Amino acid sequence: MDVPLLFSPRIGAKPLPELDVVLLVGLTGVGKTSFARELGWPLLPNRRWLVDHYVLPRLGANPASLDRNERFELTARWRRQNPGGLAEALAAAYVEPVWPLVFDGLRGEEEVAYARRRFPRARFVVLEAPVRVRLERLLGRADAFDRARVNPGDEEQLDQLAAGVLDAEELKELLTRYPARELTEKLRIIATEQQNYHPDGPRQALAGCRRTLFVDTTVITPPQAARRVREWLEAGE
Repeated sequence: MDVPLLFSPRIGAKPLPELDVVLLVGLTGVGKTSFARELGWPLLPNRRWLVDHYVLPRLGANPASLDRNERFELTARWRRQNPGGLAEALAAAYVEPVWPLVFDGLRGEEEVAYARRRFPRARFVVLEAPVRVRLERLLGRADAFDRARVNPGDEEQLDQLAAGVLDAEELKELLTRYPARELTEKLRIIATEQQNYHPDGPRQALAGCRRTLFVDTTVITPPQAARRVREWLEAGE
């Protein structure tokens, strides 16, 4: 965390919506963290921090006791009360005016649409990858944050959990390489996230927005993506 977010006015700090900022957009496993690391630019506290320190306290929840799916349930409640989702929380912040500033990250149509309206000077970098790729990245990254409750018998209903996320052949192939319990846990995270945030939502929210760059992280490496974004910003496209 390079640049702190403040939630009350301070000398020298300005409302974040008034500043130039790069907003990363993408679902779990698209590669936002690797990309942001390659950029090497000042980072605002990320989405996880914003949920923990701004959203969950206002919902009376303790982040330390929650798994990923419980967090999805609570952030869904937040969105029902605040349709702009995390973008509304971000818009309430003040920061020291430096450039470039990067926030990781936004997701979903409503959240991104709100940010498009509320952050007129923001640039949007939308990172995308197919669901199968995102799931395998999740399976391989060994982050303690990526935990979800697996109940007895859940592993026997993997086909139901995978409906709308993986086809039968993809699920069968993954089961030859990953333990059923681990696959169940990570698939539950991906499936629940997809129920809350449609993968195509950001494209709809940013249709016609010239302040947007879409990046397919299956065909470009993090260093290549970082170089492309630097060039895009320098060119003022």
